[in-house]
Amino acid sequence: MAGPLGGAADADVMRAARFLVFALLFISASVPIYLGTAVAELASPGAIHHGARLWSRVFIGLGRAVLGIRLTVRGQVPEGAAIVAAKHQSYYETIALLSVLDSPAIVLKRELLGVPLWGFFTRRHGAMPIDREQGAAALRAMVRTARVAVGQGRAILIFPEGTRVQPGEAPPIKPGVSALYALLDVPAVPLALDTADVWPMRGWPRAGVARFAFGDALPPGMARAPFEAAVNAGINALQAPIRVG
Repeated sequence: MAGPLGGAADADVMRAARFLVFALLFISASVPIYLGTAVAELASPGAIHHGARLWSRVFIGLGRAVLGIRLTVRGQVPEGAAIVAAKHQSYYETIALLSVLDSPAIVLKRELLGVPLWGFFTRRHGAMPIDREQGAAALRAMVRTARVAVGQGRAILIFPEGTRVQPGEAPPIKPGVSALYALLDVPAVPLALDTADVWPMRGWPRAGVARFAFGDALPPGMARAPFEAAVNAGINALQAPIRVG
């Protein structure tokens, strides 16, 4: 009979094998989606949003079928123009939220746009790249793009802590979310999640439940301090205990 160490090693081998199958299937599905979306976008601008939703749904479906990751969503998913301020723990939510939300415009690091092919599609989808070294200039560019998305009735997806964090961590909120909230005059909705339980930063994905929990909408016009406190509490609603940075 295998001991505890042998059992853990066997489990890791199985997770690695399942992830390899998942990756092969997801890449095989992504190629025709990317190519078909590119052709459709040339003929009908805006088709890229449909392609992104399909790609996201394939990702979620394969994650459930191959990796055993089941997604649950609770709370009111915002419709129309709003700021969605989300916890960021793993790769999982960056793709899953493309279909959970309706064509969100995503605030992300500028260097991600340098990824071949993916960067092109991300720009066409209306992403808002941030170059942190540019300071105020980067913020103004982000707000300009955000206003276009809001005018189209789209949600703005931002990860207000600025990076992926480990479970239980709650670093300070970055100023970008407060600036968008103050200038766009739309509600903000905090989104808590616990995706690191099934898709950790290190190691292989494991079977389980990935939970998305949308909080109550924060109306426009709140002062900065109570707004940031409400966002911080909302995005960390599934974290216990919370270690404040």
